Amino acid sequence: MRPLTEEETRVMFEKIAKYIGENLQLLVDRPDGTYCFRLHNDRVYYVSEKIMKLAANISGDKLVSLGTCFGKFTKTHKFRLHVTALDYLAPYAKYKVWIKPGAEQSFLYGNHVLKSGLGRITENTSQYQGVVVYSMADIPLGFGVAAKSTQDCRKVDPMAIVVFHQADIGEYVRHEETLT
Repeated sequence: MRPLTEEETRVMFEKIAKYIGENLQLLVDRPDGTYCFRLHNDRVYYVSEKIMKLAANISGDKLVSLGTCFGKFTKTHKFRLHVTALDYLAPYAKYKVWIKPGAEQSFLYGNHVLKSGLGRITENTSQYQGVVVYSMADIPLGFGVAAKSTQDCRKVDPMAIVVFHQADIGEYVRHEETLT
């Protein structure tokens, strides 16, 4: 377990900023204590400093996980967000998409969101912007990337993809053996 290097921090913060923008500062400076990001086995963990100091007593090879896994670095040093970060990203999301109840199951199985399943979308969402996907009951279901801007969504046909799938809460069941 070690702190992230400058390059790793930059890559990770750029990815998170696609979803929550300048609210990134609110993740680190929280009123209930100071939180930080730590790297362990190519995975980035979001952990309070109190727990991190306690975990320093455990050897690195025996430590399985620590705090909440935000994502992992691939072998090409790109950062990939995990669905476990959803609970921390959703309250601060700048751009949101709500999907109809009929499209929820399709999204939770790992499919993209079609125009026919789109309930609402935040105004001024640009193309390829990171979005958090909600059900119509305001339950965060996952996150993705907007395939079309808000303006384009009004004009496209019902079978066009409007949100590219990145992660969803269905991954807890589909990939339970690899999520740590």
